[in-house]
Amino acid sequence: STNTATLLVFDGNSVITRRGIKMSMNIFRLSGDMSHVFSIIVLLLRLRVAKNAQGISVRTHELFLLVFVTRYLDLFTTFYSVYNSVMKVLYIGSTASIIYTIKFQQPICSTYDKAQDTFLHWKFAAAPCAVLGFLTHLIGSGIKGFDLLECLWTFSIYLESIAILPQLIVLQRYRDVENLTGNYIFFMGAYRALYILNWIYRANVEPNYKHHFVVYFCGVLQTILYADFFYYFLKSKAKGGKFSLPTSG
Repeated sequence: STNTATLLVFDGNSVITRRGIKMSMNIFRLSGDMSHVFSIIVLLLRLRVAKNAQGISVRTHELFLLVFVTRYLDLFTTFYSVYNSVMKVLYIGSTASIIYTIKFQQPICSTYDKAQDTFLHWKFAAAPCAVLGFLTHLIGSGIKGFDLLECLWTFSIYLESIAILPQLIVLQRYRDVENLTGNYIFFMGAYRALYILNWIYRANVEPNYKHHFVVYFCGVLQTILYADFFYYFLKSKAKGGKFSLPTSG
């Protein structure tokens, strides 16, 4: 396990991360980042325009906020690039804003249905991922090489792969998916799918590219969780009809 703490910007397109991994910009990574940003904009727009939070899981966003906070603690220790810092602050700030809007801002908060958003996210998502992240890092680095920021980063990778689960469960319970909500979920899934293409591209064009199999596994798992949603979303778009998910029965 490499625990190199570097902070050099090589050029406008690449930096070295704390894990000693060169993060090169390419069309797939940029498209993935923009898809992620667009999904956040769509959700904020949906909340502001519709003035309700029906069909939205605040628990998914609480998990995503935990993902971003634990992953981006290096904001306080290392500067990589302006782009990198801006995106990190944007993810944390916008996710916190979504949570605040759904839980506290009227009239939106009064439309949030807690009875539908019941997945025990701290018990069955955050806690298991914390244990798994700790064990993965400990096995990879050993006691002497243990690094708290690296451990939290590994935890965030595991947690992000399943953070969408509460939202998918809420959609399954509502069945009828509002248009902007569907677009939000689609762009969130597209973000991770594009990052998989980014990894494939980099593995083929960068001679010293370092593979990170935990990231690969979690990225594929996260994309698989969206597969059923993608199928019905694209099917409804092709037919031009209302987007509805089938009953679990």
